[in-house]
Amino acid sequence: MKTKLYILVCICTVMASCTPTAQTQKQNKIAQAIKKEGDVFQAQGNYTAALTKLLDAEKIAPDDPYIQNSLGLAYMGKKKEDMAVQAFHKALALKPDYTEALNNLGAAYLRDEKWDIAIKTFNKVLEDITYPTPHYPLANIGWAQMEQNNYPLAQKYFLNALREVPGFIQAVHGLAQLYIRTGQTDRAIAYLDQNIKRYPDTVIFHADLAQAYEACGQVRQAIKAWQVVMQLVPENSSLYFKAEQRLFDLQ
Repeated sequence: MKTKLYILVCICTVMASCTPTAQTQKQNKIAQAIKKEGDVFQAQGNYTAALTKLLDAEKIAPDDPYIQNSLGLAYMGKKKEDMAVQAFHKALALKPDYTEALNNLGAAYLRDEKWDIAIKTFNKVLEDITYPTPHYPLANIGWAQMEQNNYPLAQKYFLNALREVPGFIQAVHGLAQLYIRTGQTDRAIAYLDQNIKRYPDTVIFHADLAQAYEACGQVRQAIKAWQVVMQLVPENSSLYFKAEQRLFDLQ
């Protein structure tokens, strides 16, 4: 009788210990499936739908760093940088070696115009020599330096990003803006013409070119460049409205 009782207790103990694990695994699978749906919405630019899905996933798996990272990106999409920062910090607390979340944290600080802390964060990203896309933090440091009028440093980082990935849009755009802001409009125009020949459908290059033409008083060329911008972007985009406004002012 004692033997049977002992066996029964052991079986119950094993079942009790296994059941929560199985339940947790099932919940994690559900959470990851919902996260995947949220990530799809995010890739489509539908940040409201993405946020709804990701918050549902968080309720099921609140300690998943990858869900927190996706949440941070969704908050950024909704222009809620303070909430994005919180989500990225939580992701890093759960997974300290999550360099992608660290880079995203830097981007949130950059969007929030906290230049110094953004630079510090991106430099931490660059300490990870296994990080596969160092051109992102390099270009972002360039932008942060440029916003503080540290133009030589900004140029250095943009060029370093372009050495990693030639033609990297964010770095080309940054370097073009640097030339425009420092009065090197001829250099900006030549540089943008060169890149537009390689990447003719990159709309931000045409917008930069229009701005460079405006800066040096070449109104006809600026109008043509803004017209190209309007042809390349969706009618409901912010860049379309900007091009429309500039054409109205110039014509």
